[in-house]
Amino acid sequence: MKAKNDFDKQQHTALSHDGVDEIIRPAPDKVGFEEVLEKALSRRDFFKGSALLFGSSLFFKSSIGNAESAESKAFDVFDFEPVAANVEDTVTLPQGYQWRPLVSWGQPMWSKGKTFDAEQLLTSEEQALAFGDNNDGMKHFTVQGRELLAINNEYVNFSGFFSNRKSGAPETLDDVLKTQQAVGVSIVEIQQVKNGWQIVQDSPFNRRITAHTPMEITGPARGHLLMKTPQDPQGVEALGTWANCGSGTTPWGTYLTCEENFNGYYASSDSGLEISPELQRYGLAHQGYGYDWHKVDERFDLAKGMNEPNRSGYVVEIDPSNPNSKPKKRTALGRFKHENAEMVIAESGQIVVYMGDDERGEFLYRYVSNNVFKADADIDDLMENGILYAAKFAEDGSGTWLPLTPKSTGMSLAEICIHTRQAASKVGATTMDRPEWVAVNPNKIEVYCSLTNNKIRGLKPNKGGDAQPVGGPNPRQDNKYGQVVRWTPEKGDHAANEFIWNLFVLAGNPDVHKTGLQAGSDNVDVSNMFNSPDGVHFDSQGKLWIQTDGKTTNQGDFAGMGNSQMLLANPYSGEIKRFMVAPKGAEVTGFAYSNDRKTIFVGIQHPGEWGIESTFPNGDVPRSTVIAISHKNGYQIA
Repeated sequence: MKAKNDFDKQQHTALSHDGVDEIIRPAPDKVGFEEVLEKALSRRDFFKGSALLFGSSLFFKSSIGNAESAESKAFDVFDFEPVAANVEDTVTLPQGYQWRPLVSWGQPMWSKGKTFDAEQLLTSEEQALAFGDNNDGMKHFTVQGRELLAINNEYVNFSGFFSNRKSGAPETLDDVLKTQQAVGVSIVEIQQVKNGWQIVQDSPFNRRITAHTPMEITGPARGHLLMKTPQDPQGVEALGTWANCGSGTTPWGTYLTCEENFNGYYASSDSGLEISPELQRYGLAHQGYGYDWHKVDERFDLAKGMNEPNRSGYVVEIDPSNPNSKPKKRTALGRFKHENAEMVIAESGQIVVYMGDDERGEFLYRYVSNNVFKADADIDDLMENGILYAAKFAEDGSGTWLPLTPKSTGMSLAEICIHTRQAASKVGATTMDRPEWVAVNPNKIEVYCSLTNNKIRGLKPNKGGDAQPVGGPNPRQDNKYGQVVRWTPEKGDHAANEFIWNLFVLAGNPDVHKTGLQAGSDNVDVSNMFNSPDGVHFDSQGKLWIQTDGKTTNQGDFAGMGNSQMLLANPYSGEIKRFMVAPKGAEVTGFAYSNDRKTIFVGIQHPGEWGIESTFPNGDVPRSTVIAISHKNGYQIA
């Protein structure tokens, strides 16, 4: 996700601390995407039987098949009138669909918690018993016949969280402590009652995981010198998780929560402190995002020791079936600004995890375990012993996964896992337009990744000094709209090192830009135009849901696009239809569905952000909320 709070208004620093923002480099000559396609078609018949979506004769329509039940075949989820773009402060759905709030920030998860009061808000003790703020990635689990949701709480939305403070920011010690209780993960049991879905208060599975929860450090970085701190001289246990963005699941039933913009929670009490290039690459700076954690917790004061940030930026594995289990930071999966972690079992039986690093000009990664998954597999071995790879895209539609090993990088395994960005730079991976969610098609061996936008594409290098030329999967300079890239691994094997790629959609505004790349690909028109694709999720039927988190000014290049939205796409035909529009200032993120597939759970994150006035969902203080969407006739929709 992009930078989060309106810190200009609140006199806090901006989220982006790019150490090379002032280093202007001339953009390379622009590579027209039509030329790229011609090269791809002439050299390689990639994505046979699927749409290139740029006027190619391969563009065709077909229906979603394979996984549909008799009931879902009788009801065509694609058969709806697209929702019009708008700037309303509510959730807009097609005719026949309905939504209800499931859980909102501050809602008590236990009966001893305090009922949310929009004027008084909560204390830190009360927040510890309540659902966290800014719900993001989520996953559905069934445990002992009960339905659970594990939901990320990424950060706090200052405009609502501190609406009881004149400064709109933390003013007291308890304010700071409250933010530490509002981030992390909320695990809740849910049940369907007469009036819809609700959380089950006092469920034995309900759990809050916060910035103070003990976590085991696993993998190659465990115990390394760079992981040792005064609080943890062995380098084996970290406290807490925050900046939890995307998510994932494992075949053995655990939840993967991904740490993204962790850097902004650190700051320095010494303004003259020299910050190392290694930390600057990850955005560490003297000032953070305004949380002031460094004033109450030495772990977050860079002047008191610089190793603590090396313990943030990982994928954390949590067992939702055991509220007493200790989460594990999986360092083998690399350290960067993780969006999500999409796990799949390769034909060989090895586990493969696809991951994006959501920052301008950073990389797309893959982890492949050394050993295979089987009934009696050693899970820790699978998650600790494997090889990280970074993606290299060629303009002819081919691609290669470059291994990050001591031989290829000149770094130790632990250093690769701690300084993963530097390792990917060393092997020459492709700088990407902010790779966000990755999704694997359940009915076909192919993978999708949203590249949300990149205002410095073709203009400046990334934070590591890597060039960002225009071309390949990043075909536009100053990319305002974003795109979705997809690839298929060689011989249908996710563990293979070669792949072929194309763009599923190039977002754009054909109403403002009548021709050219800014208008978008052929499957974008005025009825479905959008910007900044973020979440991409497949449901059980193989339908692709695209969620956005972009510019909602509704002016200039973004005129007619309205609020953020969720779209439904057919991966076989390329058809895209706008299914939902979010409230003011919100992004749409997180996707899960009930066991009967009749309800989808979707996150409405940070309504009212950036000073946009919102009172979603209850007409008072704006609150991030998970909503339940269903068809009024009870049809299966996922």
